[in-house]
Amino acid sequence: MTAYATRGRLQVAEELSRFIETEALPGTDVAPEQFWTGLQEIVEVLRPINRQLLEKRDRLQAQIDDWHQARRGRPHDAEAYRAFLEEIGYLITDDAPLTIGTANVDPEIANLAGPQLVVPVMNARFALNAANARWGSLYDALYGTDAIPPDGNLGAGKAYNPERGAEVIRRGVEFLDMALPLQGTSHASVTEYGVSGNRLVIRDNDRALSLADEAAFKGHAQRGDALVLLFAHNGIHVELVIDRRTAAGAQSRAGVSDIVLEAALTTIQDCEDSVAAVDAEDKVVVYRNWLGLMRGDLVETFEKGGRVVERRLAADRHYRGPDGQQLMLPGRSLMLVRNVGHLMTTDAVLDAEGQEIPEGFLDAMVTVLCAMHDLRKSTGLRNSRSGSVYVVKPKMHGPEEVAFADRLFQAVENALGLVANSVKIGVMDEERRTTLNLRAAMRAVKDRLAFINTGFLDRTGDEIHTSMQAGLVVPKGDMRSATWLQAYEDNNVDIGLAAGLPGHGQIGKGMWAKPDAMAEMLATKAGHPKAGASTAWVPSPTAAVLHALHYHEVDVTAVQDQLRGRAPASQDAILTLPLLGKRNLSADEVQRELDNNAQGILGYVVRWIDQGIGCSKVPDINGVGLMEDRATLRISAQHIANWLQHGLVNEEQVIETMTRMAAVVDEQNAHDPAYRSMAVAPSESVAFQTALELVLKGASQPNGYTEPVLHRRRREAKARNQNVEA
Repeated sequence: MTAYATRGRLQVAEELSRFIETEALPGTDVAPEQFWTGLQEIVEVLRPINRQLLEKRDRLQAQIDDWHQARRGRPHDAEAYRAFLEEIGYLITDDAPLTIGTANVDPEIANLAGPQLVVPVMNARFALNAANARWGSLYDALYGTDAIPPDGNLGAGKAYNPERGAEVIRRGVEFLDMALPLQGTSHASVTEYGVSGNRLVIRDNDRALSLADEAAFKGHAQRGDALVLLFAHNGIHVELVIDRRTAAGAQSRAGVSDIVLEAALTTIQDCEDSVAAVDAEDKVVVYRNWLGLMRGDLVETFEKGGRVVERRLAADRHYRGPDGQQLMLPGRSLMLVRNVGHLMTTDAVLDAEGQEIPEGFLDAMVTVLCAMHDLRKSTGLRNSRSGSVYVVKPKMHGPEEVAFADRLFQAVENALGLVANSVKIGVMDEERRTTLNLRAAMRAVKDRLAFINTGFLDRTGDEIHTSMQAGLVVPKGDMRSATWLQAYEDNNVDIGLAAGLPGHGQIGKGMWAKPDAMAEMLATKAGHPKAGASTAWVPSPTAAVLHALHYHEVDVTAVQDQLRGRAPASQDAILTLPLLGKRNLSADEVQRELDNNAQGILGYVVRWIDQGIGCSKVPDINGVGLMEDRATLRISAQHIANWLQHGLVNEEQVIETMTRMAAVVDEQNAHDPAYRSMAVAPSESVAFQTALELVLKGASQPNGYTEPVLHRRRREAKARNQNVEA
């Protein structure tokens, strides 16, 4: 049982109150009474509005369901559908010009283009690795992944393979020729890189060479025996490391031992979809790690390769510029924090009637409080140098909910004594009603907006749920070629550019979900900067380094300038429903789709419920590791629910499939000593029953979200564990 302490008219879990009062508040000049009174007022004033907004979601969905049910068996009438959505207030008109006015935004968000990491802040090691992914070795990323296929003699092996190393060096030269070209020759001809005084020296034996753009050279540093040369291209930095003592340096004609890229310019430290935080105990872990990142003192110790490793935040990087002056660059990714949305409540704090408060209220107050430690710094390990806190707000449906988030953060700023608009908001364009009304949603936060992005995964889940009663949806893999998707992706960029978001905030694209498929990522993910996005999500620091190559290949600013003149994306295309229509699927096709969805659901849910892992690399039915979180779960669960709803599959078939796939997932996790089998006794497995509930009751879940079921079942599993231990 959770023990509570009384704070005004609130009951606060004791471990949370201790954390706030003994760890988070000291050093902020915010008194405990001020903090708790501020939270209490937010709960009492804003919770009724929050409830009304959630009721409106349900009401609109019920109206849409009724509309489709009344027309079942008839061809979809797109014109009538649009008129209906306008009539009920789901689709609004907002054609007035919009100008974003967000001020005091750090350049990583306002002006630069580069990769973005998303990481569960609940895992301190992952959080630190992501924060330190601002800089990464291109040589390591090429050598250690399938970016260079291990064909013939190019396998990595246990010892250094000089043939693979030679290919890495060759790829490095190709990059240098593209990003930092020389006049009249290739970097392959260079025999020496160095400095004379503070000026760059490049030679081919006795012949002096020079950069095509001499201004690209920004400085140098001596790190041990290695000379580091700093360059910039498309606004992001490159280090050339010269050290002939290393294996790669000895192989390189010019002694280049590494090429270090500025990679993850920004990182979202996630309190939402990638974590499994269901009670006060979990929330304190999340908040404590975020506090450590903001104070700069988070440390994690772990064992790796038989030795103890300590991880802490990286220091800033120092150089001497061509003018002889000292130059400093951030050593860490600029960090944003993702709060939860408007839906969920938390028992970490109860109101005067003993009811759980909205979890998003608690997230807002605590994450901003923790970030105040960073705002008070003028030296040391700083996050924002512009005096801002960056909060990504997910799962908002339409302009009213975005305006409500603005009001929430106004209240937080007032409660904590912050200057207005110190808190910047990232609006995730991942729900259908937000997509269709994006300009109005952006208008609601025009002076604190610092981020919009497209999230294919949640957006697909919401597309399926919104159209649940319209008919059978296409197979999951076909969603990527559905008419609505490309229009949605283009619409986000078009509206962001028209509103002048560049210079104030990011236009982002979604995640690369295959962390081991780096060759495929290199071949395809350049499509994101080519689409006008200033950032796109990657699953690991290594992926960030490789994706950084695309921001050297593509000048995003130039692309955005070109795109400003194109015809805006069609709203009618966005409204095109992804229905199967008259297309017939064979019994084998249906079963394969069902198997694939069921296996993915079980593979993710079993770790969430039994081990509290909110995001992980889960092998699919073919053994390919995919990054899974609640958004991917939402798609798969909603997809099966839709096919159940329309009779393409039946409940007996779903249960049989889930039971059979449980055995597959058990086998895939046989190496994990903490894993609990599902297939041995499915009726006794909380994880299996959770997966089944998500599917069989998917049509009735609020907007198709998985959180209510996952949280309730995870608490059940934790209670069972505690009873067993007792």
